Amino acid sequence: MASPRQAKLDDLNRAIVRCESCPRLVEYRRRIAHEKRRAFFSEEYWGRPVPSTGDPQARVLLVGLAPGAHGSNRTGRMFTGDGSGDFLTPALYRAGFANQPTSTSIGDGLELKGLYVAAVAHCAPPGNKPTRGEIENCRPYLLQHLRLLEDVRVLIALGKIAFDGLLATVSEDGMALPAPRPVFSHGAEVPLGPFILLATYHPSRQNTQTGRLTPAMLDHVIARARSTL
Repeated sequence: MASPRQAKLDDLNRAIVRCESCPRLVEYRRRIAHEKRRAFFSEEYWGRPVPSTGDPQARVLLVGLAPGAHGSNRTGRMFTGDGSGDFLTPALYRAGFANQPTSTSIGDGLELKGLYVAAVAHCAPPGNKPTRGEIENCRPYLLQHLRLLEDVRVLIALGKIAFDGLLATVSEDGMALPAPRPVFSHGAEVPLGPFILLATYHPSRQNTQTGRLTPAMLDHVIARARSTL
């Protein structure tokens, strides 16, 4: 039987999956799910908003940007089935937050331990760039996750948009931000009331294939989250 917290998280995720607040994103994710990529032509795409996932008792909340068109928008799980997941999941495994180093499909056996994964936008956006309005439409979901995940003490932002989105979310929840307002940089560490916010470059192929983000760099940030706890 699910715990009360798990039940509330499940309800929240069901609401996310039903969301159609952003017409541009609804059209795009549905079209991509219909057209598909040749390599995945035989697969049925998820094609809906992608719910958050992880351990309801998590003390670390990791926040990404948005689902990939042929990754999470195909598989239905955050950071699953694309290059970002292929880079991130082994790092979570090395730090003890995941039970295996691969994330390929919902039924692959992956379990997260002590960590929950959310995003500032839950629908795949054209060009991997949600608009400000689309991010604002999704912000209540991130805010509700922060409120429901009562054990969370460390926030990890994957990229500048997630970093700024988390600052906006905690501010909307009534928390005073440090002055001057924190600025994103890889390795940044910001105290936010009961939280510590850590920042890293996003594990997109654009960053990982150019060496802007290396496994060692990501490991350092995730290890910092572990040591902070």
